[in-house]
Amino acid sequence: KQGQCVYQGLTMFDQAVWSPKPCVTCLCTGGRVVCDEITCPITHCHFPFTPTGECCPVCMEPLDLSGDSPVPNEPYNSVTPLTQEEIQRILWREEEEHLEEKERLRKKDEVKKKRKKHKKEQAEIQRKLVEERRKAEQKALRLELEKEDEERRKQIEEIERRRQEEKEDRRQRQAAEREAREYEKRLEEERRRQEEMLRKELLALEEDEEEYLEEQQEERLEDVEERQEKEDEEEVWLRGDVFQMPPKEPEEPKEPNVFPGPIPKPPAVLEDKLKKTEAEEEEDAEVVVVNRGGLPPGCDISDVTVTCDNAKLMYFPPLSIPELKSLSLENNISSIPAEAFNGIPNLEWVNLKKNKLTSAGIGVKAFKGLKMLRRLYLDGNLLEVVPADLPPPLQELKISENRLRRIDENSFHDLSSLVILELEGNLLSEGNVDPLAFAPLIQLSYLRLGRNHFRTIPQGLPKSLLELYLENNLIEEISETVFNQSQNLNVVSLRHNRLDETRIAPLAWINRYVFAHMEPGLEYLYLSYNKLDGEGVEPESFFGSYSSMVELCLDNNQLITVPSGINEMTNLHFLRLNNNKIICDPDHRGDATLVALRLENNYIDPQKVSRTAFSCIRASSSVILKPQKTK
Repeated sequence: KQGQCVYQGLTMFDQAVWSPKPCVTCLCTGGRVVCDEITCPITHCHFPFTPTGECCPVCMEPLDLSGDSPVPNEPYNSVTPLTQEEIQRILWREEEEHLEEKERLRKKDEVKKKRKKHKKEQAEIQRKLVEERRKAEQKALRLELEKEDEERRKQIEEIERRRQEEKEDRRQRQAAEREAREYEKRLEEERRRQEEMLRKELLALEEDEEEYLEEQQEERLEDVEERQEKEDEEEVWLRGDVFQMPPKEPEEPKEPNVFPGPIPKPPAVLEDKLKKTEAEEEEDAEVVVVNRGGLPPGCDISDVTVTCDNAKLMYFPPLSIPELKSLSLENNISSIPAEAFNGIPNLEWVNLKKNKLTSAGIGVKAFKGLKMLRRLYLDGNLLEVVPADLPPPLQELKISENRLRRIDENSFHDLSSLVILELEGNLLSEGNVDPLAFAPLIQLSYLRLGRNHFRTIPQGLPKSLLELYLENNLIEEISETVFNQSQNLNVVSLRHNRLDETRIAPLAWINRYVFAHMEPGLEYLYLSYNKLDGEGVEPESFFGSYSSMVELCLDNNQLITVPSGINEMTNLHFLRLNNNKIICDPDHRGDATLVALRLENNYIDPQKVSRTAFSCIRASSSVILKPQKTK
């Protein structure tokens, strides 16, 4: 059993004590035998002896046969015999020492057990930590492998899809080319057949005309011969037969009219056929003229503009019209070859909206050669990055409703002339937009980043920016330096976000003096559909825009009072405070410039509003106060 000991074939219980031989004491503790030999003290007598049952010798005086009292002659020879009580006390003391030693060994063993148990617990904890770390690493590795497998699978699917699309595009292109060739062949055969029929009809007409002319000429010759014969038979005789007058010389016959008569008109049916043939030849001529630039069916050309919207094109048409200025291709195009614009290098406006363009499908430097390009529209495609090597003269770029996942530092390289940039409806956030991405855009005035995944206002906004639109994002935090460089902002729209006064930095524009450095000052500020309450809009919040603010929208928030700083705005025309929790009496003394004020869907009691509260409004119909909420 646990704790018992086996000694020389005998089983001893735990804490059992025994003496296998004199002067040796053994102890069973924790399944282990501990033996201790008693050390005897040194005796200073001549006749030491060991009492029965003892292991150490003791001194005893020798018997004096003379009967005299023993007197020690030498100090070291004097030995006092031990009494039984002293021997018993010695034994008890030894027993106590033995028990103390036993207790010490027990406590030592307990300490060892506790230390061993603690070490075991520590080892178990360490093992569990190692096991958890190993499981976490295995899970992370498994997730990483699964992610890599998923990405590899997506890449394979994307490659396969592109291959299928390219194959389908190639098949459709070949089918379109084959159909175009067949159509041209049919047109050519029809034209030849029409020409052959016309030639045959003309030949028949010419033969009829020749026969008719020959008959007319023969009739005329016969008439001339008959008249000549009659003239030859006439004779004139003088009276008396003296003299016979010479016969009257015949008049030279008039030269017959050998010129052909008018060509008879063909029959009506033939005339209609001729007209149709001429019309078809004119149409063929027109088609030939239009197709000189490689224009596919379904496209229209007007002056220097080509429009191929909804022409069901699967590929970029190979055009060759150097004078072309504008091109619109809203179709199902999935790729743009690198040489796509070689035949149309002078384009100023390109519309490629609502296609199936991918970043991999746009050839390297496809737009590089368009030295005159000013506007480029790529909305509604499948782009994941901004196309590279866009021409420097570009002034307007639209890539909304795509799949943009990042904007690098060099995405807008060399676009120093860009004025308008729209990137709405993508997958952009502060984590994948480089803070230096907007640095090259030194002339950018208009920036739209709505319907993305921004949680904060992106850093590095251009100094030249006039209008900023960030509605329908996830913005819930505004840093204190985000607008430091934007001195010319005129319009800021942050509608439909998650702005909360607790997440706004103490030095941010909503809580301090950010507008003071703007020239000429902010005019339009839209903060609708956020989580702002009365503490988030302090009187100093609009400092710097008191004389410039024209329109302010704070509707659909959690305001409980009309922000006091609004009374200082001397140029405010439109104010929206509807759908809040305003319960105070609105007081707008000094807002003489207000044109429209909306306060509906709050907690205002119209009966408690003073008659002069809105006397400064230009028209009473411009104040919307109903309906109101009830608590």
